[in-house]
Amino acid sequence: MFIYLSKKIAIPNNIHLKCVSWNKDQGFIACGGDDGLLRVLKLETQTDDAKIKGLAAPSNLSMNQTLEGHSGAVQVVTWNEQYEKLTTSDQNGLIIVWMLYKGAWYEEMINNRNKSVVRSMSWNADGQKICIVYEDGAVIVGSVDGNRIWGKELKGNQLAHVAWSPDSKILLFGMANGEVHIYDNQGNFIMKMTISCLTNATGAISIAGIHWYAGTGGYVEPDCPCLAICFDNGRCQIMRYENDENPVCIDTLMNVVSIQWNHCGSVLAVAGSLRASNVDKEFNVVQFYTPFGEHLRTLKVPGKQMTGVAWEGGGLRIGLAVDSYIYFANIRPDYKWGYCCSTVVYAYTKPDRQEYCVVFWDTKNNEKFVKYVKSLMSITTSGDFCILASKADDTQPQEDAELESGRHARYVLILCNSIGTPLDSKYIDIDPLFVTMTKTHVIAASKEAFYLWQYRVAKKLTALEINQLTRTKKEGRERVYHIDSNPSGATDSGQDFAKAFTATRDPICCITATDKTLIVGRESGTLHRYSLPNVVLIQKYTLNNRAYYLSLNCNSSRLAVIDIAGVLTLLDLEVRTSTDDSAGNHASAGDPSKFERKDVWDMKWANDNPDLFAMMEKTRMYVFRNLDPEEPIQTSGYICNFEDLEIKSVLLDEILKDPERPNKDNLINFEIRSLRDSRALIEKVGIEDASQFIEDNPHPRLWRLLAEAALQKLDLKMAEQAFVRCKDYQGIEFVKRLGNLQSEPMKQAEVAAYFGSFEEAERMYLDMDRRDLAISLRIKLGDWFRVLQLLKSGSGDCDDSLLEQAYNAVGDYFADRQKWVNAVQYYLQGRNQERLAECYYMLEDYDGLERLTTLLPENHKLLPEIGQMFATVGMCEQAVNAYLKCNQPKAAVDTCVHLNQWNKAVELTRTYNMKEIKSLLSKYASHLLEKNKTLEVVELYRKAHHFLDAAKLMFKIADAEAEKRTRPLRVKKLYVLAARLVENYHEQVKTSQQSKAKGKKSEATFALAGLLEEDATSSDNRIVDNAWRGAEAYHFFLLAQRQLYEGYMENAMRTALHLREYEDIIPVVEIYSLLAICAAASQAFGTCSQAFIKLESLQSLDPEQRQLYEDLALEIFTKHSPKDSHTLEPDLSSEGADGKLPTCIVTGLAIQEYQFWMCSVCKHCALEHEIRKYSCCPLCHSPVV
Repeated sequence: MFIYLSKKIAIPNNIHLKCVSWNKDQGFIACGGDDGLLRVLKLETQTDDAKIKGLAAPSNLSMNQTLEGHSGAVQVVTWNEQYEKLTTSDQNGLIIVWMLYKGAWYEEMINNRNKSVVRSMSWNADGQKICIVYEDGAVIVGSVDGNRIWGKELKGNQLAHVAWSPDSKILLFGMANGEVHIYDNQGNFIMKMTISCLTNATGAISIAGIHWYAGTGGYVEPDCPCLAICFDNGRCQIMRYENDENPVCIDTLMNVVSIQWNHCGSVLAVAGSLRASNVDKEFNVVQFYTPFGEHLRTLKVPGKQMTGVAWEGGGLRIGLAVDSYIYFANIRPDYKWGYCCSTVVYAYTKPDRQEYCVVFWDTKNNEKFVKYVKSLMSITTSGDFCILASKADDTQPQEDAELESGRHARYVLILCNSIGTPLDSKYIDIDPLFVTMTKTHVIAASKEAFYLWQYRVAKKLTALEINQLTRTKKEGRERVYHIDSNPSGATDSGQDFAKAFTATRDPICCITATDKTLIVGRESGTLHRYSLPNVVLIQKYTLNNRAYYLSLNCNSSRLAVIDIAGVLTLLDLEVRTSTDDSAGNHASAGDPSKFERKDVWDMKWANDNPDLFAMMEKTRMYVFRNLDPEEPIQTSGYICNFEDLEIKSVLLDEILKDPERPNKDNLINFEIRSLRDSRALIEKVGIEDASQFIEDNPHPRLWRLLAEAALQKLDLKMAEQAFVRCKDYQGIEFVKRLGNLQSEPMKQAEVAAYFGSFEEAERMYLDMDRRDLAISLRIKLGDWFRVLQLLKSGSGDCDDSLLEQAYNAVGDYFADRQKWVNAVQYYLQGRNQERLAECYYMLEDYDGLERLTTLLPENHKLLPEIGQMFATVGMCEQAVNAYLKCNQPKAAVDTCVHLNQWNKAVELTRTYNMKEIKSLLSKYASHLLEKNKTLEVVELYRKAHHFLDAAKLMFKIADAEAEKRTRPLRVKKLYVLAARLVENYHEQVKTSQQSKAKGKKSEATFALAGLLEEDATSSDNRIVDNAWRGAEAYHFFLLAQRQLYEGYMENAMRTALHLREYEDIIPVVEIYSLLAICAAASQAFGTCSQAFIKLESLQSLDPEQRQLYEDLALEIFTKHSPKDSHTLEPDLSSEGADGKLPTCIVTGLAIQEYQFWMCSVCKHCALEHEIRKYSCCPLCHSPVV
């Protein structure tokens, strides 16, 4: 940072000031002094010129109000920014709260204890509470509306200072004896603070100031010290929190009167006086420190006694109360910023985030890209690239971070492009306090050593390949040198990382580099000059002062040095020979060793002229050509770039007021005098004189200016000469082409197009009736909307192919912006089927895609793509149609398989005689079976119309479930499904026979042929013939139990008797147990006895179970004789005259009527009057017709 005094305001009648406070939000300055003096001032910038903003603009007092009310000396003034209140107190203990009303300040509240004097007052961070401390130990905490919250007497203590913690939970009280006590916000004592900075201090001390930064502007880095306590003897400690055991300690060697943090907690100002070593006189100074105790700057202030210091809200100015004056100093902060490839890169902190927010603001397109970086240290830019240096995050993996020392790297350098994309990174162990970069190298320096990294930007390499490159070539591309070493470049590999940490007596303080030279500055004023890329120490120079900023010109012949006092000097690195002068540089006679400018805070050499540089001196920018200054320009911008006689400058102060919305108004271009003069000459005097002036002051930019002026006047000869001088080959070619044109208006139109006045050029072409040229101009520009307009506006027929091209280009325009609906309209007119298909797909307009399929001719190259589109969304039929139309049945089958449409796949393979489907099917089935997904295999076979295979698997499942003794209803369902698959198989065989048979044959013949084929092909006759046996068995098993529970005992027994036929399916024990129960229930003890005989004779029972059955039989048959109560009807034998009678599946009885109902699916019968109650067949559950 750089600081200089900028303004001084005198207080009338020489009344001495005691205190000063600057309102951070509204900008009011309150100052209190002797004899009840209290003034409120406000500085406002008033300027008509929009370009002059910020510090450069003149500032006048827009408010200067004396506040009457105090009689004694005003000792404490403090602002409440949130509620726009000012609280003041004088030596008599009178406290006044002032409020702003209609642009003036008025008393709102008054309070006086009449006992003691107020020593300090502090509002908490949200402006809700004020804490007032009196010298006699009284403490009062009040609310913003004047109510007292609590009060307390701290007996035996003299109070001097008070401060709130940022979260308002803690109060710090500074005692008159130098102690600091910590209390909670209710006034309860917690502990005494440990003051580490006073070790070895002697004599009486008092506290000069306590300031606890509330974090309103974010923190410089996570866990940053923010509580500063300073003593009048110059000792200061900065802590992270109130009981921090490891504070940052500083000895300022001053007599301190006041301290204050800036708006974002990055700089602490310590104001007081310093005793000069050789004289007894003291002089006033303000010292500036970082939160980590590093000294930044010293500002000397005239006057006898400084009493107060106050920062402006934006941190760009500081107000100092000295005697009866207020001095203002301007501050030029060291922003973290850079400029690369027309992009301004800047970083700022937010209160709600720990990281730095780094903004890459592309000034051409006004786009910004944001990146968050933890513990950012600096931003360095060069060419198209940018280096972000930060502390390494411990949580991140560090591939190349394990250095030779074996420790984890502590810092990281990230190489980014101009939109913030990281291209490469390096983890290093030396502290990158100073970083510079060239087109090929990044140089980072700590206080003791500097590190070189030859970075590579791979244009066509993937991240993986870049990584491999960095691994293999690490040795040659990274080097470290200690500042005290003397590298010769020959044998030195620069690889000894351990040496880099040995301390030096003369630390590095700044560095700069070009492609061939590296300059390193040291605190003693010594400069080391090394050659690049092989690092060899060439020369050492000695300066009078410590350098702060170094910069080399474009050919590394001259070095600019700004020292810590802001003095700019120049140093010639190369002896300039007289031949240089004879080349027209007669003016370079100025001696650089005598050149000196004061109060310089920024400078930039021109990229294209070694004798041209721009510098910022206070709020003025000077441009020097051969050490001669041009007239200054009022600005406070930071110089981005100096090229082509134009200086680009950015008003970072303005941008960082609202960093999320950078405005192009804060970017200023200045033309230097020779460019302005040449332009004026061309406009006012003429091309001839201007060319003579440019001949004397040659520069490619001036020649280009002349060439363009000559072109506009159609002075082709002069234009060609000028283009030759600025080496513009395209320009020369353009002039030649103009020379070949005959008509004057044609030349003018071409020139208008050359200068980008396309509307004018088009109008000229149309006036000449050359619509074709106007169209070709618009085509070159890619303005297809205008091309369409021109094509349609013509009277004659327009070129159809060009019209189609235009429609398609407009369609592309909409498609690129994903406006598919608009694109479709233009593609339809441009007959662009490929893009149409894509648009329909993106719009999910599958009807449109289907229509397109029908319109396309067979074997069109687009059909496979459309097929693929349909397949991706699962539309099998449409995909198959598209594939078949382009004669790709295999792709169609693959799609069916992929979408699990196996029946369609099988159908297609049969139609197109493709063999591989069966193998594919079995392969897929075996794959599913391996995974134990049997039901999925059944579904697969069913879809592929392999009903018999499906049925076999289904029977296996049903049998397995039956063995497991699962619920009988589930087993019945499985058997029914298996049987229905067999029925499907019968149907399939029958239809295939019908399709094979030619001519007229009877139905019976087909049926017979089908049965014969079935017989021939089917190896598993049991499954085919007795498909329904399993289903029947479980049907009657369930029916018997249902009838038993419903109380139809007789019917239940009759149904149970049927089960004797199914001993192979249902376990015998269960059949006869059920029969025994049913028979006993219906008093048929004869049948019951037979069932018990069967049970007792079963081999499968173990002796215990058999004994149980015998005991049960004994119990029953001692009570009842084993005879049926009434004889069973003959139908029980269910043998009719013609053999076996059918059984009713509703009741389980034999059907003796001649008319009965038969199911069309399972071919089972039922009594007609019984089935009427059902809508579905009780066995197979198919609807009753």
